[in-house]
Amino acid sequence: MLLLSSFLHLHGRPCGPFTALGLGRAPRPGAGSCRAMCRHLRVLVDMDGVLADFEGGFLKKFRARFPEQPYIALEDRRGFWVSEQYGQLRSELSEKAISIWESKNFFIELDPIPGAVEAVKQMAKLENTDVFICTSPIKKYRYCAYEKYAWVEKHFGQEFLEQIVLTRDKTVISGDLLIDDRPDITGAEPNPSWEHVLFTACHNKHLQLQPPSRRLHSWAEDWRAILDSKRPPPGQAI
Repeated sequence: MLLLSSFLHLHGRPCGPFTALGLGRAPRPGAGSCRAMCRHLRVLVDMDGVLADFEGGFLKKFRARFPEQPYIALEDRRGFWVSEQYGQLRSELSEKAISIWESKNFFIELDPIPGAVEAVKQMAKLENTDVFICTSPIKKYRYCAYEKYAWVEKHFGQEFLEQIVLTRDKTVISGDLLIDDRPDITGAEPNPSWEHVLFTACHNKHLQLQPPSRRLHSWAEDWRAILDSKRPPPGQAI
């Protein structure tokens, strides 16, 4: 499922700090000149591993369901794909790992990453800033897609449901920044419009990024500085 909001264009959106929450004012006379001067910065924020604690939730449920099986501590996680590392531990553990996140209530019961909800709510209120939660549902989607919506409503409120983009290919979604914990994001578009800022997670913290690639180590860091680095100088028209 790919929401129509995935295809929103930067032009034609009203200026104002609450536009990302659907609370922007109706266009006024002279709004065209406003749009020329205050182009909205579009920030795409990944969900699992950036807003929701996928790794912690997985490990807790894996150990509860398979108490006799070996597991990988969070400090020993390497590589984006959990099932691959578990499969290397024991071949049969790969399918057991997958069964955890394919189960009912996995996504809805994930805890928020520390500081994530507060930071993104603040981000959405910034002037000339549009924030979208851009997340990839799993292919066995019986519970996943619904629970992602329910999780956002639970932690961000109903008004933020307008800001969800579900897509299997994030490269085709336009934006200025994508904050995501996956190191390698590829798809149909070889040159995405966004800059990928790697959000630090247990599985990627050991990776050495080459400039100009950037990290956001946690939501306690100065994420505003990253956004500001993508904005034009004051008074410069777009």
